[in-house]
Amino acid sequence: MTTLTNARLIDPENGTDAIGTVTLGDGKIKTINYDTPPPQDAIDCAGKCLAPGIIDIGVKICEPGERHKESFASAGAAAAAGGVTTMVIRPDTEPAIDTPELLEFVHRRAVADSMVNVLPMAALTLGRAGREMAEIGFLSDAGAVAFTDCDAVITDNKVFARCLTYAKGLDALIISHAQEPMLSSGASATSGALATKLGLPSVSTIAERMQLQRDLALIEMTGARVHFDQLSSRVGLNVLARAKAKGLRVTAGASIHHLTLNEMDLEGYPTFFKLKPPLRAEDDRVALASAVASGVIDVISSMHTPQDEESKRLPFEAAASGAVAMETLLPAAMQLVHGGYLDLPTLWRALSLNPAKLLGLDAGRLAIGAPADLILFDPDKPFVLDRTLLKSKSKNTPYDGRRMQGQVLRSYVAGQEIYRG
Repeated sequence: MTTLTNARLIDPENGTDAIGTVTLGDGKIKTINYDTPPPQDAIDCAGKCLAPGIIDIGVKICEPGERHKESFASAGAAAAAGGVTTMVIRPDTEPAIDTPELLEFVHRRAVADSMVNVLPMAALTLGRAGREMAEIGFLSDAGAVAFTDCDAVITDNKVFARCLTYAKGLDALIISHAQEPMLSSGASATSGALATKLGLPSVSTIAERMQLQRDLALIEMTGARVHFDQLSSRVGLNVLARAKAKGLRVTAGASIHHLTLNEMDLEGYPTFFKLKPPLRAEDDRVALASAVASGVIDVISSMHTPQDEESKRLPFEAAASGAVAMETLLPAAMQLVHGGYLDLPTLWRALSLNPAKLLGLDAGRLAIGAPADLILFDPDKPFVLDRTLLKSKSKNTPYDGRRMQGQVLRSYVAGQEIYRG
């Protein structure tokens, strides 16, 4: 039994933030008290925040194929240090995770090497090529929690409709990437004055709206359950809000980078800021933050995408897209709290509770009987980020050298301490 006392209990389910005591045992939360004196051997949290562990949807772990960029061991250590107690991993590996055999291999490696929970997603089509549907039923039986081709958008409407119809019959979750692929191909920035000034190939945010509208039409036709992995623009949010009001079974996420950075960060061509979709205007960033507060955006994810130095130390147009983010997710998210966009329970609704609901997990809650996957953190602790100290194998973070606030002090999975800062 472990008792944590004098902690600010961040409860996203009830929307509360109050000092209390939590007891852990047998991998579960045993008791929650706000006024009962704690036992003598309780751990004094000194008024720091205790919250459900982060459930991060869309983590890329580069096994199989690119283990030099990230392994289950290094990703697990990064997750624990960042307060991520459950990684929901992408299938865009080499080869893609599109068969039960590959899924079982990934699960074995995850259990053996990672100290946090790992839930795998599987490819929606074979090889993520968009031509032939993967064996969704067998993959679901093998443990896939969702199906996605990631940023390889399926362009054949008939194939995508067939996938949605089949998934609907199994009540399987499909994750879609809302960027029209022809318009987005080769783009490094968002269309506008800055992209023109920098001479970068760019794409309009209309590409997001176009793909959303195509997908939503097919979702309405089939009744499938779909999550859009990362919206990034005001025009996309408007389309999503109308779809939700219409009663379609859709949810959406936003990446922490699009919530805290904007296109002006591309000045000077820093390739660690090259993301997919590209960073947007400040008005889009503010709209995204407001959408998290209102519930239009359901989930905040790191979209952790490791890239080695060789693929980033290139001219901006040629450099690989993506950034590591599990260790920086919490301090970056604290910018939304300190900036007045969100309070802590609302933030944790998007980081933990809603991802758990989306995947049908019992986690993400501060409730008796819930899994004891918790993090203790200081929301105000200042530090300067040094990317060389990150536990990820790859160090491609846009926050390098930035002053940040918020630090994980302890992480627990099933009641066992897996990290102490």
